[in-house]
Amino acid sequence: MKRLPDYLKRNIIDNEKTKTVRRILKTKCLNTVCDGARCPNKNECYEHHTATFLIMGNVCTRNCKYCNISTAKPEPLDKNEPKHIAEAVQELGLKYVVITSVTRDDLPDGGANHFAECIKEIRNLSPDIKIEILTPDFRRKDGALDTIIEAHPDVFNHNIETTRSVFKTARPLGDYDLSLEVLKYIKQNSDIKTKSGLMVGLGETIEDIEQTLIDLKNVECDILTIGQYIQPSKQHLEVVKYYTLEEFEELKQLAQKIGLNKYQIGPLVRSSYNAKLLND
Repeated sequence: MKRLPDYLKRNIIDNEKTKTVRRILKTKCLNTVCDGARCPNKNECYEHHTATFLIMGNVCTRNCKYCNISTAKPEPLDKNEPKHIAEAVQELGLKYVVITSVTRDDLPDGGANHFAECIKEIRNLSPDIKIEILTPDFRRKDGALDTIIEAHPDVFNHNIETTRSVFKTARPLGDYDLSLEVLKYIKQNSDIKTKSGLMVGLGETIEDIEQTLIDLKNVECDILTIGQYIQPSKQHLEVVKYYTLEEFEELKQLAQKIGLNKYQIGPLVRSSYNAKLLND
């Protein structure tokens, strides 16, 4: 594994907010991406009254080569999870919440209704909160995207994850064009803001990145995130390149040139980073 540059290292310091989050999660039997993945940005997000919950279990039906989530046969859905998430959101006093999930290809609707139930329960207890969902592609399952549209999150996020050139290496069970279709469908059939993100450092060229940003612009994606891929373990894809801080500045200029003007781009940027600020 390549050695991390200093600008990719950030100490994670526990404070009262992180301890409170862990206590409430344990009580409700919930997971957050922030705490579970030891995200380096979590303290900053908590200060902005934002958190990201992981729903539908902690094992995935796909096997993406960059992802640290285990692949296995998932457990049945916890029908109480939407209510417990809503209660946790209320107790934490969140003003913005992101709901994401493992991929559940085993479910008839890919988990779309479970997302919708989470949105409904959160709004029942916290009617003024902003809700962003980060979903899988649902594999064209009948009615899945319409279920999401009816639930009407404030932001619909589906990550393209990589450029087309390295997509099949990184996401062998994914489909680059399907991901674009998903974003396009939401945009054409609702007034929900759309969002997508990708990692860099997997062997793509700047021309590859530019084409992916053009593809996202062509489906009218509203919000963009780009961050550095960091290898979770020796079993995952190796980092081909660590982008410099100067190169991340160049990616910001590229996004602006293409017309993607709402973005978070930087080495430690992740999908939910500064989510509330991007939606203000």
